[in-house]
Amino acid sequence: MTSLRSLLDHPRTDRWLMILILINAVVLGLETHAEEMPRIGPLAAPLGNAILGIFAVELAAKILVHRLGFFKNVWNLFDFAVIAIALVPASGPLAVLRTLRVLRVLRLITVVPSLKRVVGALFSALPNIGGSTVLLGLIFYVSAVMATEFYGETFPEWFGNIFASAYSLFQIMTLEGWSMGIVRPVMNEHPMAWAFFLPFILCTTFTALNLFIGVVVQAMQDGVHADQHKATSDNQQEILDEVRCLRLEVAALRNDPPPDSKRVSEAPSGSRNHRLGDESWPDSN
Repeated sequence: MTSLRSLLDHPRTDRWLMILILINAVVLGLETHAEEMPRIGPLAAPLGNAILGIFAVELAAKILVHRLGFFKNVWNLFDFAVIAIALVPASGPLAVLRTLRVLRVLRLITVVPSLKRVVGALFSALPNIGGSTVLLGLIFYVSAVMATEFYGETFPEWFGNIFASAYSLFQIMTLEGWSMGIVRPVMNEHPMAWAFFLPFILCTTFTALNLFIGVVVQAMQDGVHADQHKATSDNQQEILDEVRCLRLEVAALRNDPPPDSKRVSEAPSGSRNHRLGDESWPDSN
């Protein structure tokens, strides 16, 4: 069991898994190419099944090693779900699951530490993103109501109701055809419309969205600092363990004198005095 654990945790195993995931991704992409399928068709299915079998064996080995602890790790649950979906027979009503085979490529996230760090930072930023989302939603709601009141009668296809206004404002926020597509036609009928749309763009595109970016970047930096702190703590713990071992060895040496001193201490007192006398006073003759 120990050898199996060391094999699973070995960096070379992760590298081989990454290579297999990339090969599987290439095969799945070529299967969507009608011109390439006649050439790779006989090879694609056996190769895909072989790679899937390797993934299943690796997953079973992890469950065997970690037992119930396997299901306490979120990334292990992600791998388990991806492999389980791939193992479901893609026939009959479950034929739609054949498309989900491409999810196996996402296992690359669990193999590459940098990708895992980025995804973890995104999930850790979700609570802070919630505040920015509420702020952006308030801006959209107020702006949609105002746009409906201002331009609903003139341009009902864009601002006829609050939902149409929200969709048009979302297009303006993305800066996709906002000027020639919406704003300039509106300004032909309402020359002061720029006083509404320009502040909206500044508040959403250049402010609220930057809040999202800032929150995500901060979460990634916090994740990097946490990893560095963990690595430093681990190194400090290793040093402390080595110092404790050295202290125990020094204490053992102090409590266990050398063999010569033991023999001297166990010798009779007369013989010690005689020997000391012989060594201290030279012979008069």
